[in-house]
Amino acid sequence: AAHGARKMEGYRRFLALLASAVLVGLASVVISFVWVLHYREGLSWDGGSSEFNWHPVLIVMGFVFLQGIAIIVYRLPWTWKCSKLLMKFIHAGLNTTAMILAIVAVVAAFDYHNTGNIPNMYSLHSWIGLIVVIFYALQLFCGFAVFLLPFAPVRLRAALMPIHVYSGLILFGTVIATALTGITEKLIFALQNPGYSESPPEAILVNCLGLLLVIFGAIILWMASRPHWKRPPEGNAKILTPIGATPEGTEVESTMTNSINADKSDLSSNTEADRKQNIKFDESGQRTAM
Repeated sequence: AAHGARKMEGYRRFLALLASAVLVGLASVVISFVWVLHYREGLSWDGGSSEFNWHPVLIVMGFVFLQGIAIIVYRLPWTWKCSKLLMKFIHAGLNTTAMILAIVAVVAAFDYHNTGNIPNMYSLHSWIGLIVVIFYALQLFCGFAVFLLPFAPVRLRAALMPIHVYSGLILFGTVIATALTGITEKLIFALQNPGYSESPPEAILVNCLGLLLVIFGAIILWMASRPHWKRPPEGNAKILTPIGATPEGTEVESTMTNSINADKSDLSSNTEADRKQNIKFDESGQRTAM
């Protein structure tokens, strides 16, 4: 009974964090729209400031919100009965959509600068932003080539998986940091009378947007870094109940469950080693925290 209570407590905690992340992320998207539609010149594609407004909106919607959801999509416990291939396509689709929106956002910014004879690539925000877009594209390409297509050897997948996960989390955190520098830079340039230092309503609204982005990033990174919320290996997914935050969600207890159900007297040391090796390759080659 106590073990069951701990399981339910963990699952509820996962659901609470998931709901918080979705609400905060959607609130960020809504506030970005309110900002450009109410305080700026709206949205259009005419080379003017209203075209530039697509930049913050699409970055928040795609590069922040969709990328964050893509990071934790593997950890949704009710998807554990789905095949890993399906989840890979969902993960890749979300990241691809985020990449497309980011590219459109960058094009909008460059087009606005070129139309208004404003210099490009002079600020730290633009430097880091372009670097993130380039590395995100490389991350997406490598993810398709190594983990989605069936041609990469299992050992290569196992070797690259930690790099793929780590670089994805670093890119996500860097995107949020870059967004914060971008919205601050925009407020400093755009607010003249009253100025940014006088805290007009627009400045307060956008500062709140920045806080929401930080909260969203913190929740996503926390959920992605909990080892007991990882998707179990494919062979054990049907054995486990969808309890997001419990020890039985790890491969260790999955192995123990199989061992208890087996006749221990028939298990030789070689068979045990082979089984663990297969689980290791399955976990490293196919599962990701992203």
